[in-house]
Amino acid sequence: MTDPIFTPLEFRNLSIKNRLMRSSISGRIDNYDGSGTPARIAWEEKFARGGVGAVISAHAPVHVRGRILPNYAFIDHDDKIPFWHAVGEAVHAHDCKFILQLSHGGRQQDIAGVENDDRLALSSTGRPDSFHGIRCQPMTRREIARTVRQFADAARRARAAGLDGLELHACNGYLFTQFLSSAINDRDDEYGGPLENRARFLLEVIRAIRDEVGDDFHLQVKISVVEDNNAIIFWDKPGNTAHESAQVCEWAQAAGADAIHVSMGSLFPHPNNPAGEFSVKDALRTYDIMIDSGIHTLRNFLLFSNPLSRPFMRLLWNRTAVKEVEGLNLDAAEAIKEVVTVPVICTGGFQTASVIRRAIEDGRCDAVSMARPLMANPDLPQIFAAGADEAESPCTYCNKCLDAVLEHPLGCYDVTRFDGDHDAMIAEVMSIFEPSGFARV
Repeated sequence: MTDPIFTPLEFRNLSIKNRLMRSSISGRIDNYDGSGTPARIAWEEKFARGGVGAVISAHAPVHVRGRILPNYAFIDHDDKIPFWHAVGEAVHAHDCKFILQLSHGGRQQDIAGVENDDRLALSSTGRPDSFHGIRCQPMTRREIARTVRQFADAARRARAAGLDGLELHACNGYLFTQFLSSAINDRDDEYGGPLENRARFLLEVIRAIRDEVGDDFHLQVKISVVEDNNAIIFWDKPGNTAHESAQVCEWAQAAGADAIHVSMGSLFPHPNNPAGEFSVKDALRTYDIMIDSGIHTLRNFLLFSNPLSRPFMRLLWNRTAVKEVEGLNLDAAEAIKEVVTVPVICTGGFQTASVIRRAIEDGRCDAVSMARPLMANPDLPQIFAAGADEAESPCTYCNKCLDAVLEHPLGCYDVTRFDGDHDAMIAEVMSIFEPSGFARV
């Protein structure tokens, strides 16, 4: 019998060889100015070599005002096209598709970068976010129109680079979420108020992309189906529900979306995205780099550092955290599948073949995306193809990779998976830098 995991998935304009996708992740491995590096090419190629059907890039800013962190490759000018073409070629060599994720951080700008030091982040609102307190200003209509154009121009560049499709990063608290969310968007113009108005920005971007690249280029939307905006600050509004997001997904499909990618949360990180362990000790090692990013960051650092307040902060973070990580978004994905006819991709800690297979067979989703489990085992698709239900040393959901990402190269930092050998762990993390750019030339 054909294994549903390894049955090709047909989108309207794209076919991938199996139902396993590497979701958006990369770390700070590019140049400060947004140009790409050989390390990024090696990073993406590593997962293509491991057997996934498609690699979804890390967030690629469409403009420097929208970057979330420095050292991520941009897609903001035509001079970036040759680099992304090189990335696509490296991935394609392994019979794998490459989907570029277009992003704008809005007010969720963890480290603004020197270019943005003297100006407020753009958002749907003028209110800082309640956790980090990153200051922002509401976008004018002219700024909204300019940003829509930036997404359309980025889409044209991705197609010119020979890539296989696009994903709009409309989840996890970034700019699209800031417009979509009933908990964040407080506008009183045509981009605020009822859901139809809050979805206007996203739908305008989808239509502008279609006008720019046509109807025959793959475009998917990643959305936080359940925002759970009050997971940490419990007196906040909860944000959009699955019912509201289902309506947005229907509109997105009608506007030209070829697939929906299901995530959750109205900020990142979130207690349930990525779900798993939260180590205060590990988080504090890099959170200090954000102290001047927001009006609440020093407060957070001190509260997590103080032995007296640390238990309370840990309780606040964990009070809504799920116990079962793998498949935590499947209910949300199922709700979206009930209202759209395009394929639905689900993310959420997947790393067990039987769990993935059952989710597809039961019609709860059409494919899954993975990040941390593939960092732990880049060849996980090949492990499944060989008949194993899971890797010998699966991801522990310790989230040490996330704790490192603000300052260090991304990778698996769980030393227990390397039998306690710290040097072996670091060698694996650093492997994407070999050969060096000079050696490659």
